[in-house]
Amino acid sequence: MGRVRIGRIWIDSLNFDGALDAIEALVGSGGVVFTPNVDHVVTADKNEEFRAAYDRADVSVADGQWVVWAAKVLGTPLPAKISGSDLTYPLAKRAGAKGRSLYLLGGADGAAEAAAKRLTQECGVRIAGIDSPRIDLSKPDPAVLERIQKAKPDFVLVALGSPKQELWIHRNREALRPAVLLGIGATLDFLAGQVRRAPAWISRAGLEWIFRLALEPRRLARRYLVNDPKFAAIVLRTFREPQALRITAAK
Repeated sequence: MGRVRIGRIWIDSLNFDGALDAIEALVGSGGVVFTPNVDHVVTADKNEEFRAAYDRADVSVADGQWVVWAAKVLGTPLPAKISGSDLTYPLAKRAGAKGRSLYLLGGADGAAEAAAKRLTQECGVRIAGIDSPRIDLSKPDPAVLERIQKAKPDFVLVALGSPKQELWIHRNREALRPAVLLGIGATLDFLAGQVRRAPAWISRAGLEWIFRLALEPRRLARRYLVNDPKFAAIVLRTFREPQALRITAAK
């Protein structure tokens, strides 16, 4: 498994099954799994702590067709787009088959409960706990950590949205070891049926951002229309760097 770089984020060159295997390999020792998209690449360029969180990630797989296309343009192609939303269900099925447990953190009101019910019924996985706190990164709440520590889950699925979920995971990864922590964005909302996912063909065409913008214009307009266009300049800057500096062996 090698890694390639776009801007300041390293991404593992993994196919879908390889990503699931790499995540499972962290069980027992703990680790962090992130799924970088265009917004993450842009955020990492200016946010030092967010970049540090990615630097310590154990598994990092491309969530977004534009990230996959950019890697190809840079001469360092990635095998596939692998979003957190796509990983969650099969990971839960594997966990259920092996007697492992999940802790669901975040999501909209009621989403974690609905997602837990679905994953339990359809994947046979044990849900160690559910928590939908209003997390303020400036005011850490030790009670949240205590609840997760007491539950002793194998996996903690953190659905707080970016960059909050990556920063929260980065700050608490050692306190929650040996759990494997995954940043999964809106996945719990998708599983609960509270937010519609873009059809597969829209995602493959790189138009998922338009679909999501149409659903949540107020919340996502700045991200997609102001911040994310900076991605092109970051890719161009990366392209001008020697390719040897954009490829590394497995972490």
